[in-house]
Amino acid sequence: MTSIRPAVPADMAAVADVWHAGWHDGHAGHVPAGLAAARTLEAFHERTPSRVADTAVAVSDDGTVLGFVMVVGDEVEQLFVAEDARGTGLATVLLDEGERRVAAGGHEVAWLAVVVGNARARRFYEKRGWSDAGDLPYEVTAGGERFVSPCRRYVKHVR
Repeated sequence: MTSIRPAVPADMAAVADVWHAGWHDGHAGHVPAGLAAARTLEAFHERTPSRVADTAVAVSDDGTVLGFVMVVGDEVEQLFVAEDARGTGLATVLLDEGERRVAAGGHEVAWLAVVVGNARARRFYEKRGWSDAGDLPYEVTAGGERFVSPCRRYVKHVR
């Protein structure tokens, strides 16, 4: 049995591990090489502690973090599932939680960014009622450098 709950500080190392592996699975070959190189496991471990309040985690009965969703304002900013839990429906449960959090924040429309080449994620969001709203050159800083990832902006009415 899996449960969804707000993250606590003790979860964030496991969140970093899931995020690192999932990010590289979904972004390999689809983002600038320098960005991929800067997204080290250490970099994810540095990023996650400050994100506790933004994060909900999916945990197994034994407390293992199986996935997470991060929401900031009206953006479902991050959604990743551990490799062993993929294909179980957990991503849908986490996305539902992200949508609920956006709506609870008073927003009518949620949005998220999907790297153009991540066809699996794009199909998943479209099956869940999200619409492709066009190009989104997503700017990020990693390793002290600025990068632009070619993304698509997806939107969904949540209220």
